[in-house]
Amino acid sequence: MEQEQSELVEHFVKQASASPNDHALASVLVQATSHPSLLFFSEILSLPNLLQLKETENSGYLDMLRLFAHGTWGDYTSNSDQLPQLVPDQIVKLKQLTVLTLAETYKVLPYDQLMQELELTNIRELEDFLIRECIYAGIVRGKLDQLQRCFEVQFAACRDSRPAQLGSMVQTLSNWLSKSEILLVSIQEKIKWADATSEIVKKHREEVEEKVEKLKKFVKADIGSNDGSEDIYSELGGVLDHPEYHGQLKRRRSIRF
Repeated sequence: MEQEQSELVEHFVKQASASPNDHALASVLVQATSHPSLLFFSEILSLPNLLQLKETENSGYLDMLRLFAHGTWGDYTSNSDQLPQLVPDQIVKLKQLTVLTLAETYKVLPYDQLMQELELTNIRELEDFLIRECIYAGIVRGKLDQLQRCFEVQFAACRDSRPAQLGSMVQTLSNWLSKSEILLVSIQEKIKWADATSEIVKKHREEVEEKVEKLKKFVKADIGSNDGSEDIYSELGGVLDHPEYHGQLKRRRSIRF
């Protein structure tokens, strides 16, 4: 979808940039807002030559483009007398975009709310629109719950960001960055602690193995006297009484060499 959107935007940007007059430019805007797969319009809206539509009889097409970038079907019906009349493909597109706007805020969309926002008269008409024009088009995924009379949104494509959203988006990203930095410091501290603990355990293991080897040599010598043995057994006992090895020694009945 992203690749397709990028190609479509590039296509209409080139067409709009090459339009020789305001009539040709208005025609390109109608084609762009009628295209069944195009969802993003901000890049077209930012073209400098769109300013030529102002103060002309086609100035309403600039407002129409803004509507498709950020508005809803309700916005159109409230200002239809100031905007060009939409063709059927544009009507479908604007209602699709309205569903996406609602899905940004709510993950469960009541049928009554959808019918009101889209000006549809019954549930059958609403479900047909959601299935054919939204789900099959790939812009939303979800579950139609006839019992609860709602549409449960699982995925929805994004729209152009509205100017009023930029502040909250920057704040959200700043908060995420701060939390990420704190988490990174915590992870680094835990890595250092793990490295230090590993070194201590390794050193202790080496000490134990060294003293066990001393005991083996002492036993194998079979001296038959107790000279010096008390010190070695006392030293080994102190090590083997360490909690790390105590549990292992309890499970052994004897040590064989």
